[in-house]
Amino acid sequence: QLQPVESGGHSVQPGGSLRLSCKASGLAIDYVGIAWFRQVPGKEREGVACLGRIESNIYYRDSVKGRFIISRDKTNSTLTLQMNSVIPEGTGVYYCAIDGAELPAHAFCRGRSARYWGQGIQVTVES
Repeated sequence: QLQPVESGGHSVQPGGSLRLSCKASGLAIDYVGIAWFRQVPGKEREGVACLGRIESNIYYRDSVKGRFIISRDKTNSTLTLQMNSVIPEGTGVYYCAIDGAELPAHAFCRGRSARYWGQGIQVTVES
């Protein structure tokens, strides 16, 4: 079972930045949907940023628009989430996800379903 592996999660102060990476060894990510989801205790996993098969097909959750950037490095099969101006509400476990279905990015984010999931990584935003 192939499983992407996240890295880069840590504690950060409000207003700071951090960069999450997800290495999808053994998977080609150049023509699939990729995404980052976030989960906090007691709540369902929610899509934060999703990118469809083509680069123009992109969706960000309202709360992160203008602050987060999702991207992919096809050569290294790596997804990234650049998180800027973070806020305490951004605390949670972040999961990368990959799926080959041809979906609009917003549908991928709202569907909460994917073929491959990372194991999750903790991000804590606190003073």
